[in-house]
Amino acid sequence: MQRFGTVTRVRPELRTRYLELHRHVPAAVEAALTRANIRNYTIFVHGDLLFGYYEYIGASHAGDVAQIAADEATQVWWTSTDPCQEQLPGATADSMWSPMTEAWHLD
Repeated sequence: MQRFGTVTRVRPELRTRYLELHRHVPAAVEAALTRANIRNYTIFVHGDLLFGYYEYIGASHAGDVAQIAADEATQVWWTSTDPCQEQLPGATADSMWSPMTEAWHLD
């Protein structure tokens, strides 16, 4: 199992919209994440920062992430959520989220 942390900024004027969207994540989007070996996915909010954490149990993270990106329900979901977010330095052109480096972990 691998742990992943990511960070992005929520646009202050769309914060309420973003949080409302996440009160009702479509089951098809959740299923796509599960099929792609993502577990324990959590998004935390601190002011205008969003911190995402998940555990990956598969063998090809890049392949599974590509599978999520190709999922039709996820693409529709991102048309709603992406406008609420603002990329931070370190994000790739194809992601709203910047990867974080793990500094410490306790099992």
